[in-house]
Amino acid sequence: MSEAIQFQKPDAAILARRAEIVGDLKELVPPRRLIHEPFELVPFETDGFIAYRRRPLAVVLPETTAQVAAVLKYCHRYAIPVVPRGAGTSLSGGAIPQEDAVVIGLSAMSKILEIDLANRCATVQAGVTNLNISEAVAADGFFYAPDPSSQLACTIGGNIGMNSGGAHCLKYGVTTNNLLGVKLVLIDGTVVELGGKALDPAGYDLLGLVCGSEGQLGIVTEATVRLIARPEGSRPVLFGFGSVEDAGTCVTDIIGAGIVPVAIEFMDRPAIAICEAFAHAGYPLDVEALLIVEVEGSEAEMDAMLKDIVEIAGRHAVKTVRESQSALEAALIWKGRKSAFGATGRIADYICMDGTVPLGQLSYVLRKTSEIVARYGLRVANVFHAGDGNMHPLILYNINDPEDAARAEAAGNEILKLCVDAGGCLTGEHGVGIEKRDLMRHQFSKIDLDQQMAVRAAFDPGWLLNPSKVFPLDGRGEA
Repeated sequence: MSEAIQFQKPDAAILARRAEIVGDLKELVPPRRLIHEPFELVPFETDGFIAYRRRPLAVVLPETTAQVAAVLKYCHRYAIPVVPRGAGTSLSGGAIPQEDAVVIGLSAMSKILEIDLANRCATVQAGVTNLNISEAVAADGFFYAPDPSSQLACTIGGNIGMNSGGAHCLKYGVTTNNLLGVKLVLIDGTVVELGGKALDPAGYDLLGLVCGSEGQLGIVTEATVRLIARPEGSRPVLFGFGSVEDAGTCVTDIIGAGIVPVAIEFMDRPAIAICEAFAHAGYPLDVEALLIVEVEGSEAEMDAMLKDIVEIAGRHAVKTVRESQSALEAALIWKGRKSAFGATGRIADYICMDGTVPLGQLSYVLRKTSEIVARYGLRVANVFHAGDGNMHPLILYNINDPEDAARAEAAGNEILKLCVDAGGCLTGEHGVGIEKRDLMRHQFSKIDLDQQMAVRAAFDPGWLLNPSKVFPLDGRGEA
C-alpha cells in the first residue's frame, strides 16, 4: 500500500481516553447503534478509495437528527474529530477516518419522510439511497434526476457532500441543481434548516455552500429534493468511431450546435471491451471509441434530434450507429455503462480520476492522458460523462505492488494537473477528499485557499469535521 498521502498524527490524549469516550457515547445512542470493538470497526477503515485505511476510535449509527446533534455536541465539547459517512462509496477517500475520530454513519437514517407531488419534491433522511427516491415515485410518473453509477448504494447525504452527478447531468444538472433544502447539524450540535420547498429561498445561498462541502461545514440529516416528471420516451443510441479524436470532436460539435441530449457518455476501446465482457450489451468491439447518446421526448422530437446528431457524427467518420429497439436493449446499454467501475475491478485494481475539462479540450486531454499513463508503464480505460467534460480515466495497477501503486498515483496526479492546465478543474463529482487534497494548490492560489479555509472555519473553528480532507495538511488543517 502506498503511503504517499499523509494523515494527521492522532491526538494521543484522545486515544488514551478511548474507553471513557465509548462509555459516554453509550449514553447518547442506543447500544446497538454504537460500534467500538476492533473487529467490528474494520469495515469503516476505508471507503471506495481502498488504497488507504485508518481504524476509527468508534462508529455511531444514529437514527434521528437529535442523536446526531447529541454526538456532535459531545465531540465539540471535548475536541474529538468527527467523520461523516454515508454508504462509503467515495472514490476520493472522503469517508476515510483517522484513529482519534468518531465516525457518524448515516445508513440507519433511511426513511422517505414525505413525497409532495403537488410541489414536485420529496423530503428524505440522509441515508436514503439515490435510487430509492426514483423507485418511490416511479408509479406516479416522476424520478430524481442525478444518477451516479453507484446510485444503487450511494446515499443522498454523500451525494450532497460531493455534489454528485451521473450520466444524465448534461440535461438535468448535478445534485446542487436538484436540491431544495437540508436539515444540517453544526459541530456544536445546533440544528439549522436551509432552503425548503420554495424554489427561491430568502437570504444567502447557504444551501449552495453546503452542497459539495464534503462534510466539513456540518452533517446533513435530511434533504428536500426536486422531482421531475418522466419524459414521454427515451432512446439511447450507440455511435462507434475509428479514433478517440473523432469521438471527442463529435461531442464538441453536438453541444456547439445547440443540441442538448439527456446524456452523452464516452468509452475508449479498453473500456468497451471490459464493459461488454461483463454486461453483453452489444457494444461494437471493432471501434476505438464509443459514444452513448440518449435523447428523450415524443417520438417526433427524438427522431428530429437524432437526425441532427447522426448528421454531425457522419462528419466525424462514424463507423457504427445503432439505436436501441426495445426497453430491454436500452437497459442493457446503460447496464454496461453503469457497471464500468465494477467490471473493471474484475480484471485489475484501479484508481479512478475525476477531472473536468472544457469540451473543446476533450481530444487533446484524452491523447495526453494515454501518453502519461504509457510513460509510467501502466494501462488506462477511459469512461466518462462526455457531455459536461467530466473525465474518469481508470488507471489499472497492482495494489499489492507498492511501486506499481506509487506509479499509478503519480500518473493520476499528472492527469489531474493536465485537466486544470487545460482550463478545467480537479473534480467534477467525486470530491477532493484526501486523493486530490495536495493538488489544491495547483488549482487555487494561496489567496483563494485562504478564503475557502476562512469560510470553513466560520462553521467549524476547531477543524473537527472531516479533518485531513480537501485542504493541504500544511495549511490550517495540520495536526
